[in-house]
Amino acid sequence: MPLARRSLIVLLAAAAFAACAPAGAEELRPYTVVGDAIPASLTGTRGDATRGRALVVERSSTCILCHSGPFPEQAFQGDLAPNLSGSGSRWSEGQLRLRLVDAAHLNATTIMPSYYRVDGLTRVGNSWRGKPILSAEQIEDIVAYLVTLRN
Repeated sequence: MPLARRSLIVLLAAAAFAACAPAGAEELRPYTVVGDAIPASLTGTRGDATRGRALVVERSSTCILCHSGPFPEQAFQGDLAPNLSGSGSRWSEGQLRLRLVDAAHLNATTIMPSYYRVDGLTRVGNSWRGKPILSAEQIEDIVAYLVTLRN
C-alpha cells in the first residue's frame, strides 16, 4: 500500500477518534493473554451482539474506516484491513478480544488502535491519555457480534 494512502487512513482514523469520546475514567479490568488470545471475558459475562454490531457500523468507532463487512447500510467501507465477514470462523472469541484490546501485542507495526490499552502509548491526544477508547462492556459487545459472523 502506498505510504500516502496509509497516511491518509491514519489521519482519517485520528479525526474519527476526535469525534468520539473516550470510554471514560473507568478502571481497566485485569486480563491475561494466553498465546494469541485473551480467553476470559473482560466483564465476566457475554456481550450483546446487537449492541456490538451497532458499535462496529458507527463511524466514530473507526471499525469501518479500515474494515468492510456485511453492512449493506454503509456505502463507504474500508479496504485497508481484513473483511469482517467470516471473522467468527477465522478467529476464536479470545483471539478477537486480544485484537480489540491490543492489536499491537500481535503485530507491533499495526495501525489498528489498541482499544483497551493505555500503558506505553506515546502518540495519544490529551483527552485520551490514561483512558481506553472502548469500555470493557463495549469490547465484549463487539466480540459477541464478531463471533456471529461465520460466513
